[in-house]
Amino acid sequence: MNASDISYLLSNYWDWFLQGLASTVVLSIVGTIVGLFLGVFLAFGGRTHVHKSYKWYQKFWIYIIIFICKAYSIIIRGTPMMVQALIFKYGCQALGVNWNAISPGIPVFNGWFYAGLIVITFNTAAYMGEIVISGLNGVDNGQIEGAKSLGMSSLQTLFTVSLPQAIRNSLPTIGNEWVVNIKDSSVLNVIGVAELFFMSGQAANKSYRSLAAYLIIAVIYLLLTLITTGILKLVEMKLDHKKFKTSFFHYRKQGA
Repeated sequence: MNASDISYLLSNYWDWFLQGLASTVVLSIVGTIVGLFLGVFLAFGGRTHVHKSYKWYQKFWIYIIIFICKAYSIIIRGTPMMVQALIFKYGCQALGVNWNAISPGIPVFNGWFYAGLIVITFNTAAYMGEIVISGLNGVDNGQIEGAKSLGMSSLQTLFTVSLPQAIRNSLPTIGNEWVVNIKDSSVLNVIGVAELFFMSGQAANKSYRSLAAYLIIAVIYLLLTLITTGILKLVEMKLDHKKFKTSFFHYRKQGA
């Protein structure tokens, strides 16, 4: 391999890499955001308390909800996303769901892209649920008691006091999950999702320049990771009322 191989691929297959990049970015962003939303519900379901004053049928349904949330988290986090994608694919085929019939003729954002989006979202939800639970455990009980003493209901306390702080405390971990999704979206090529890894493989097979193709996407993945990390750093600094001084790694408090 030499520099001409990389130049040849970028000149002749740049649109393939760009399409794969767009697919990977959308998969990671949507999967992370929607997965976080679903993870909040998983966290609430897994943390539901059963009070002695509840009637038997209320306790029954609460225990079922707790069991489903915890079992889902254990199963999803305990199995590879690649296996989950294949189970989803063949499960859909067994049920007669034809993903090829959705958005036919579109090279990247076709039916299998939406199938991959479902897989990565529900995979992320299991991890986000545990992240949110960890964040909720870090909220000071004194603030919760203070909110209740002001007359706030349990739901008001949850959405105005506990959850915002839990999300803020968990922001670095949520960001890490976003980075993981950028890289792990590559396994969705096993069900035909035309993400970055899949498109680079197509370019490699057509041009017979495999090493150059995979070096290109390695650099792209690295750049995506660095950009994502930088965005998260900016968000954290903004939330902490900090701003840049002279460089990315040197900042000072607002008004200092």
